[in-house]
Amino acid sequence: MNHSPLTIRTDQLLRESAGLLDCRLSDHQVEQFITYLEEIKSWNRRINLTSIESPEDIVLKHFIDSLTCLKAVSLSEGLKVLDLGTGAGFPGIPLAIYQPQIDLTLLDSMRKRAEFLKHLKCVLGLPEIKILCGRAEEYGRDRTEREQYKLILSRAVSNLSVLAELALPFLRVGGEFLAMKGKEVREEIEAARETIALLGGRLKEVTEIILPMIDQKRHLVLINKEKETPDRYPRRPGIPQKRPITVIAQ
Repeated sequence: MNHSPLTIRTDQLLRESAGLLDCRLSDHQVEQFITYLEEIKSWNRRINLTSIESPEDIVLKHFIDSLTCLKAVSLSEGLKVLDLGTGAGFPGIPLAIYQPQIDLTLLDSMRKRAEFLKHLKCVLGLPEIKILCGRAEEYGRDRTEREQYKLILSRAVSNLSVLAELALPFLRVGGEFLAMKGKEVREEIEAARETIALLGGRLKEVTEIILPMIDQKRHLVLINKEKETPDRYPRRPGIPQKRPITVIAQ
């Protein structure tokens, strides 16, 4: 395919780029994505949702990038999913547009972003999505949220050692944690292995992805939850970032 993204209409770009991931979008789903794009551009004038502004880049670097998760995990009906540090709704909202039968919760620490997400789920016709506003360290110790999910997703939040401490407490034994990473990931994985094991996880696989049409490399890091996370984790808000477990172990 020789098209430049800049020369393709938004609806066509959505269909063609999703098709390169083997995702077929219905007319309704295309309309939902275009509405999502319009809402991002409108709200981005008031609050900082994304530094990416062109419609083509939002489609490819946010929407289609989010759908690459489907190369590593399956989204079955009723699957209980948490998008950790979701920001403007990535990757959770694009996945819910594609598979609306998942049981999706979005977690973000900023009130204004949570307000955007609450508005968004209404205008997109996805009323069952649950929005949590607060710190992962606090919700991860809440018994109504701790070890309640079968799949945790996280995109561009933090390094893998920190992410493991934030994400694995939410995950049921037997569940999966998918961390979306950039083009370089090997050293980060090696540095996090002991932390992941301490928290009850095990690295399952790493999938290399080439983002359609712009040929940017990504990695999907999939971690299995094999045993319960020790009660002391996650630590107090801010501590995982300031003193990652790998640093303490050294």
